[in-house]
Amino acid sequence: MERFLILALVGLAAQLVDGSLGMGYGLTSTTLLLTAGIAPAIASASVHMAEVVTTAASGISHRKFGNVDKAMLRKLIVPGAIGAFAGATFLSNLTGDYVRLYISGFLLCLGLFILGRFLFLKDARKQKPKPPTNRFFIPLGFVGGFFDASGGGGWGPIATPALLSQKGMQPRMVIGTVAASEFAVATAATIGFMISLGPDKINWLWAGAIMLGGVIAAPFAAWIVKSLPTRVLAVIVSGMLIMTNLNAVLNYTSISNSVETAIFIALVIIWIPLTGYVVRKEKRIAQKEKQEMNTVKRTS
Repeated sequence: MERFLILALVGLAAQLVDGSLGMGYGLTSTTLLLTAGIAPAIASASVHMAEVVTTAASGISHRKFGNVDKAMLRKLIVPGAIGAFAGATFLSNLTGDYVRLYISGFLLCLGLFILGRFLFLKDARKQKPKPPTNRFFIPLGFVGGFFDASGGGGWGPIATPALLSQKGMQPRMVIGTVAASEFAVATAATIGFMISLGPDKINWLWAGAIMLGGVIAAPFAAWIVKSLPTRVLAVIVSGMLIMTNLNAVLNYTSISNSVETAIFIALVIIWIPLTGYVVRKEKRIAQKEKQEMNTVKRTS
């Protein structure tokens, strides 16, 4: 019972991160199961089984709060589902741990790009959106789905930053749409694992615990996305992306623990004041917009 409650709390925390930042549920939950000594394929299968329910709850919540772009959703789910099924089949026969090194390096660079884009480039809210074409969505969906299933998580970390890097994309719409589309990815991955491994390989108790925590957290995560300003969300997403993937990259090096710790302390020292600066800037922008609206009302 104690382990069930712990796993439920992990599922709750993972869903809060995933639903509000567009990434983290699979990676957080799978990491816990791998730490407990569960084989990668079984850990990923159990987490994706839980995600079938949590992603459905997350998608419904995001849609209720107006965070879902239906056109983008339709373009993501088919290639994402195909990639997830292929990834589940691949992982059931072969573990691809070193593939994470290349993906983490790519995502680290993408996180830095997103951070710089929202800090120094023109405000995304004032740019005219130019929706990406199918030539962008099809490979993105397939690659994201494949690595999500084969790596135990990755749909959010791949799809969210890739979409945020496109001109005119609003973070809350990207996060909500990616979270909603993950239902198709989780379902396809689960079907793939069921066929390749068999249902007896899934730890149903652990999947149920993680699932319960995720369902409870889903509405709160969607509310966070609806409430936080665009730039604040972008800085949080990029910071989490940089931290997570830098840690993954450093695990493949011979850097000592003390040096690694010093690097992350330095990043935190930079990231916290930077987030505070963006929050204060957003407040000033909101106050200015409010004053302009009041001026318009008085003159009309």
